Amino acid sequence: MASYLNNLFIVDENDWLNDAMAKNAASVDDFIDTDETDGPEGDLGPQVPDVIGILPIRNTVAYPGTVTPLTVGRERSKALLADTRPNESLIGLLTQRNPNKDAPGFGDLYSVGTTASVLKIIKMPQGSVNIFVHGISRFKVVERIATEPYLKARIKVLSVKTRMTKQLQALMVSVRQSANRVVALSPNVPEEASVLLENIEDPSSLADFLAANLSMDLEKKQQLLAELDPARRLEEISVILAHQLEVLELSHKIQGRVRDSIDKSQREYFLQEQLKAIQSELGQQDMRTEELREVRQNIAKAKMPKAVETEALRELDRLSKIPAASPEYSVIRTYLDWVCELPWAVQTEDRIDIGQAERILNRDHYDLTKVKKRILEFLAVRKLNPTGKSPILCFIGPPGVGKTSLGKSIARSMGRKFVRISLGGIRDEADIRGHRRTYIGALPGRIMQELRKCHSRNPVFMLDELDKIGADFRGDPASALLEVLDPEQNSSFNDHYLDQPFDLSAVMFIGTANYTEPIPPALFDRMEVIELPGYTETEKLRIAKRYLIPRQLKEHGLKKTQLTFKDEAVLATVNRYTREAGVRNLERHIAAICRAVVTEIAKGAKRRATIGARDLAAILGPARHESELALRTGVPGVATAMAYTPVGGELLFIESAAMPGKGQLQLTGHIGDVMKESAQAAFSLVKANAGRFGLDESQFAKTDYHIHVPAGAIPKDGPSAGVAMFTSLVSLLLRKPTRPEVAMTGEITLRGLVMPIGGLKEKVLAAKQAGIKTVLLPTRNKKDVPEIPSEAKKGMQFVFIRNVEEAIKAALDTD
Repeated sequence: MASYLNNLFIVDENDWLNDAMAKNAASVDDFIDTDETDGPEGDLGPQVPDVIGILPIRNTVAYPGTVTPLTVGRERSKALLADTRPNESLIGLLTQRNPNKDAPGFGDLYSVGTTASVLKIIKMPQGSVNIFVHGISRFKVVERIATEPYLKARIKVLSVKTRMTKQLQALMVSVRQSANRVVALSPNVPEEASVLLENIEDPSSLADFLAANLSMDLEKKQQLLAELDPARRLEEISVILAHQLEVLELSHKIQGRVRDSIDKSQREYFLQEQLKAIQSELGQQDMRTEELREVRQNIAKAKMPKAVETEALRELDRLSKIPAASPEYSVIRTYLDWVCELPWAVQTEDRIDIGQAERILNRDHYDLTKVKKRILEFLAVRKLNPTGKSPILCFIGPPGVGKTSLGKSIARSMGRKFVRISLGGIRDEADIRGHRRTYIGALPGRIMQELRKCHSRNPVFMLDELDKIGADFRGDPASALLEVLDPEQNSSFNDHYLDQPFDLSAVMFIGTANYTEPIPPALFDRMEVIELPGYTETEKLRIAKRYLIPRQLKEHGLKKTQLTFKDEAVLATVNRYTREAGVRNLERHIAAICRAVVTEIAKGAKRRATIGARDLAAILGPARHESELALRTGVPGVATAMAYTPVGGELLFIESAAMPGKGQLQLTGHIGDVMKESAQAAFSLVKANAGRFGLDESQFAKTDYHIHVPAGAIPKDGPSAGVAMFTSLVSLLLRKPTRPEVAMTGEITLRGLVMPIGGLKEKVLAAKQAGIKTVLLPTRNKKDVPEIPSEAKKGMQFVFIRNVEEAIKAALDTD
């Protein structure tokens, strides 16, 4: 009630509105007989016509005898006002049931409303119209006349009957006392409100005045408007007043206790302010004043956008008014430090030289011809159009193939700073967008933190391990990255802690991942994928000689003359100890060899060493990878499949066995749902085509079959093992072993067709290292073979198959 009453009295400078308010304050004897009234609100104002225009209003209810300000913006409402003459014609005010309805009809409005006279119409620059209306009488819609150009209705004016009794007089006294008590306890309500309440002697007018100014929900206000009995209205209002009075009295008690507790703090604050004033007069500066002056200088030096600087100065003004002992003081000071230290206008100048960039890429990385070509194209576009919105690059490949080092090379070739954050395991959205300052220990997100550390607004920013982002109840970090990696949105990136837009359009973002499946589609769509497949045996040898061995010699304090690696030693390490797509484990084993030699040199046992293939067992231990082809494919029921993993390609040996039973299929080996479905499809395909392959169909009813993929502790899944599972079952049933030099890949359908697969280069490289000579590939993957390095294809035969019959013929060497 306090806010409503206060609004009614802040109108001193508007004489015309004061006149309207005087109508509310006037004695109701001018309008209604105090003994008994039977008419339309005591026949207030001009004669009410039978048909009037209807003005829908929302979020408020107008009452007779009160002045209500309204804002009109809808075209139909403006058309009604255009036909209305202030202080002469009347309109009908009906409240909307749903305030969100933009074009309400009669069905969206309450049926009981208030006729009103328009006191003043003010046209606003934005196109809306502000009006003040004076409620006259209650009415009810009895017939809907028109909806265009505005609502018109035939109405019936509702009579208010009042018979003054002792009980009603007592009720008025009680309500007036409660209302005066509320006014007294409300700090912002003027004393004139009590005078106004004392001058309203009519029960209906008193009830309408209080209902208009009390805080209650819209439906309750409408009920009071529709109620014609003033006594019942006053009873409802007395209950509401009692509740509000109880809340105000409790609040008053609490404020009194708080006021007593802060008197001491206020006294100390005033004394401190006086002390500062005295020091200022004496030309002395205290530490806090100096601190605030320094912060103001830092804000000016940061050269932040105007809107951000305005916000920073506003926070600084708040800081100057808060005692240093207040917890909020340190929160605001930390916020201002972050804002001032961000590189709003600091950036490095691009120095893009395509020839120099090519030399840097060739010096830092071996091979990767297609990748380097795409990077040089990327840099060339940036050189010709520095302000263009370039795509976000994403390097996809197994560990150890050089994704992160490629980002460093790009930064060096452009003369930019390099920033890298690892997204692996991040589950909180606040790690990207920051925490809101309402939390204890709030900080900006990782994006803003790294930009602050590198002191540049245009670094090369690498987002590592995009495929390992998590999500839980704290939010989805991948969704927060959508704005960061979208060139159309990141020019106004809003960190929750800063709560101010920061332009990320100058940052060159580069993402990395081991494989694409876990990356959310919306995030993946914002990036251009550049694949970095694994290296061949010869490529690893050259990388080791050119990069890995010199780096490890330097890190272990060895000279080139003190340790020499023979090529056969490096190749043996690759084949026997590190079957991987990248070179990370290869470098670890080279480091182990260096440590062993350093130990011997430090003891004085040796002065230099040359490492050959025979020396590896003594240093690295027994070989970890030996050929299993002859062992595993020498019996029927075993087929060699090629698989793709996040760390590169590998071989899988599909084993099948038969035993007496009832025709059931058992699957083991920690395989996923996709491989289980492939096994079921292969088994159904074998049973359906038993006659075509010369198999006894009766044996399926009395035999159980078991398909196993060894290394059961390692999870395995993927849509490329169907051909191998089918071949394994047919080999078992025909009692013919598969050819030991053959490996295969591809998914099958129940019609026997072989479907294409992905990761071809990685699979072929794994087969090459294992000594495979013949590879069975889906015919639709023939277009991908040119992407395989010529060195990997050397000595290998590629057989393209359309259906399972061709696969059986090539794998079992049958006619």
